[in-house]
Amino acid sequence: MKQACLLALVAAFLLCSCGDGQKKFKIEGSFKGFNQGELYVYGLNGAQKLDTIGVSRGEFTYKADITEPTTLIVVFPNFSEIPVFAEPGVTITMEGDAVHLKETEVKGTNINKEMTAFRLKTSAMMPPGVKGTASQYINEHAESPICTYLLTKYFVMVPNPDFDTIQKLGNMIMKAQPDNKEVAALLKKLGALRVVKQGAHLPTFSVKGLKGETVSSADLNAKVNVISLWASWNYESISIQNLLARMQRENPGKLKVVSISVDGSVKDCQHIVDRDSVKWSTVCDGRMWESPILQQLGMTYLPDNIVIDGQGKIVARTLNYQDLTNKIKELIE
Repeated sequence: MKQACLLALVAAFLLCSCGDGQKKFKIEGSFKGFNQGELYVYGLNGAQKLDTIGVSRGEFTYKADITEPTTLIVVFPNFSEIPVFAEPGVTITMEGDAVHLKETEVKGTNINKEMTAFRLKTSAMMPPGVKGTASQYINEHAESPICTYLLTKYFVMVPNPDFDTIQKLGNMIMKAQPDNKEVAALLKKLGALRVVKQGAHLPTFSVKGLKGETVSSADLNAKVNVISLWASWNYESISIQNLLARMQRENPGKLKVVSISVDGSVKDCQHIVDRDSVKWSTVCDGRMWESPILQQLGMTYLPDNIVIDGQGKIVARTLNYQDLTNKIKELIE
């Protein structure tokens, strides 16, 4: 009897162990010219929270528990991004050179080989060429999981997205993948995204800031107001934060700012806010691109910003550093 019980326990243990193994996903990476440092990894559309990967002697290993296919984004110190298509129980490899990150090869599954081929094909193209190639790929391979990433990367998370094109390509993907929850959710948001454009009035919103304070559209009542989207791992967005701090000091009472961070770690966000002595309210809920306030304001690009006048009218959107500087000066004068 005891022997039977012992065998049953051993069998149960082995079954549980096998089950856990099926959920483990692993990346094994090797990069020339990148001896030591950290990478970031997060899930596209909030599927996996932001995590860090330590690199030592050019190599790293990353493990995650996943229960379904997930698109991960690996972010390098120069803010280059490489998508990795993760599956439960699968190990993939990343090999490359820190000087030529666009040529990084991701192997281990056919879908990652296909994505590598796309990246290599478009590595020397200008942005319009990459976008055209992405559109062609979606037209020809609408059933591929790669399409969700291409739609998000090259059509949604860009300055001034073309919503008609997003709708058209999204419909193609949904026809081939009727159970694609990410694209279905994106298409559902398009109506709201179309509304928040230059010339329209800023939608009314009310959220909690890092200190627990209420942050609302009613707070943006100065002559010039800016909503700025940033992340601790995006250098350009941090530069714009610093620009806004300087311009606010130079124009007391004339410029109000509210910042939204897409950091997956509220702690990392708070660290940057404290380090840079940010004076205005910052919103960070750790939900990254799935944060409801981003969906309400139609902010899909990093860095992003919305410039509002004293009457609550949107006068500009998604300006770069220099254009934002000029627009604020123009409106204040």
